[in-house]
Amino acid sequence: MAQRYGGKFSPDGSGVQNTEKPRRKIEVDPAGGRANVLFVPAVVLVATSFGSTNPFGFLAAMLGAVSLTLAAWLLRGGLRAEAAYLSRKVARRPALPRKTLAAAFSGIGTALAVTAHLNAFDLVSPVIYGIVAVGLHLAAFGFDPLRNKGMDGIDTFQQDRVARVVDEAEKHLLTMRETINRAGDRQAIARLEDFTDTARDLIRTVEEDPRDLTAARKYLGVYLQGARDATAKFADIYSRTRDTQARTDYLALLDDLEKNFAARNRKSLLEDRSDLTIEIDVLRERLSREGVRLK
Repeated sequence: MAQRYGGKFSPDGSGVQNTEKPRRKIEVDPAGGRANVLFVPAVVLVATSFGSTNPFGFLAAMLGAVSLTLAAWLLRGGLRAEAAYLSRKVARRPALPRKTLAAAFSGIGTALAVTAHLNAFDLVSPVIYGIVAVGLHLAAFGFDPLRNKGMDGIDTFQQDRVARVVDEAEKHLLTMRETINRAGDRQAIARLEDFTDTARDLIRTVEEDPRDLTAARKYLGVYLQGARDATAKFADIYSRTRDTQARTDYLALLDDLEKNFAARNRKSLLEDRSDLTIEIDVLRERLSREGVRLK
């Protein structure tokens, strides 16, 4: 009698659990094509204004193109700042409202573009088109985040210290990602991505509870700076010599760093839970002294 195959790769196999790491989330530029396409109107405006016999109209067209280009550039930065804000549990609102400014410059650029192509003096038409452009821009892309998120009860001075350390750590990670591409080794690039994800987990933990900064500062500063320097040396050596021993040593370094960062993050989370337990016990004791009995 035929027996059904029941290995780990069968539909209902339960022999060996899958220990592979979950697939890494693909990072997509939050600006993308919808922001980059807004550079096109400025190019079209310049192209259609050459050969104009009206010097004032030509000047208005050039100023309008500059305004539209600035609007597209501000929008791209605003979308990225908003994506960073939404990805964090604790975040400050953007200091510069780029999306709102982009809408304003879009309206100014549109008004100047209309002025450049008018045959007679008309003040009302450019203003109407400019207001419509501002409204459409805000309807399409929205406003900037207007308030801080998840920062109730957090010392702002301590949060500023965390922000400086986090920004420096993110710079190190970005430099490492750019540098490793010189090596041209897919496994090393993928391994660095895994380490980057682990490092960012620790960064998010510190952001959510600034009290962890003292313990994690060495990891986000000294260790990441050392990893950045080691990545640069590995990329230079491996791109020239394809030295397998250098590659093995570098991958081993990333393994050690990832284990240390993960251990530091787990310890921070356990300490947070211990602090919560202590606070609950203190609160229960105070309530019992007031005559309130909890089950």
